Amino acid sequence: MPSVESKSSLANLTNLLPKLSFSTTLAGLARHLALPAIGMLIFIMLWHVAAQNINTSLGKFPGPAQVVEQATSLVNEHQAERQREQAFYERQHKRNEKKLAKNPDAKVKIRPYTGAPTFFDQIITSLITVLCGFLLASLIAIPAGIVIGLNNQLHAAFNPLIQLFKPVSPLAWLPLVTMVVSAVYVSDDPMFAKSFVTSMITVSLCSLWPTLLNTSVGVSSISQDLKNVSQVLRLSWYEHVTKIVLPASIPSVFTGLRLSLGIAWMVLIAAEMLAQNPGLGKFVWDEFQNGSSNSLGRIMVAVLAIGLIGFLLDRAMLGIQRYVSWDKSTATR
Repeated sequence: MPSVESKSSLANLTNLLPKLSFSTTLAGLARHLALPAIGMLIFIMLWHVAAQNINTSLGKFPGPAQVVEQATSLVNEHQAERQREQAFYERQHKRNEKKLAKNPDAKVKIRPYTGAPTFFDQIITSLITVLCGFLLASLIAIPAGIVIGLNNQLHAAFNPLIQLFKPVSPLAWLPLVTMVVSAVYVSDDPMFAKSFVTSMITVSLCSLWPTLLNTSVGVSSISQDLKNVSQVLRLSWYEHVTKIVLPASIPSVFTGLRLSLGIAWMVLIAAEMLAQNPGLGKFVWDEFQNGSSNSLGRIMVAVLAIGLIGFLLDRAMLGIQRYVSWDKSTATR
């Protein structure tokens, strides 16, 4: 029989465990929040000090305070533009109501608002362009990677071409893509602007290689045990791919997709600058050409927005990987 003292000690230990667990959770949370916060504070201090000592033709390099000021200005401009757009459509609506009141059979038109796109409008445009280019690249790279990974002869044949085109800069692709799009994409009423098509194809050409390589490597490195299971069950080629190959190679595929999405986002900015497709790249280029005293601050706002959006896109892709992957430990960072 346990003594009274041992029972008391066990009860005290049982009461202490929740407190220890809570304290450990708080300590871990504080560590995960405090360290990034300290890093950000150090970066902001170094940025502030460096900005004060850099003089350019447009004035001092913008520090954190100037960037916050320009970010606020861009938000206010967006809100003012949306108010002007709303007032524009309200005026048309009232005018059409009066016309219909006089003549119910009268034809009325709603003209689209043609105001200049705001900073946030250009962010949305860039996201649409990069996602279209990324999806196009993925639709090409994943099936091609599976076929190449399943066949050693195809891998040997196409690997030199992949290694040849993988390091080509978007600045080299863009003139060729522009000429091809101008020659092929001819229409009196095009569904998409040529600048959008040019940027999208350039993004696809530069971003498909990581997905293609990682998919082929993941497929070719499937364990022999899984291949034996497929042979024992006498699965068809399609069943072998969908039930054995894809589930086993998902970690490698998503590694390639995350790399491709990051490359696509980086390539897009250069493509938009040169193709003059509306978006963040064009915003940066227009501010650089504008040369006003606020231009550097606005460009810095765009730089931070580009970095933040790239981080969020990577986190979103990681979340999708966690959702579809059977092995959750492969989608931890």
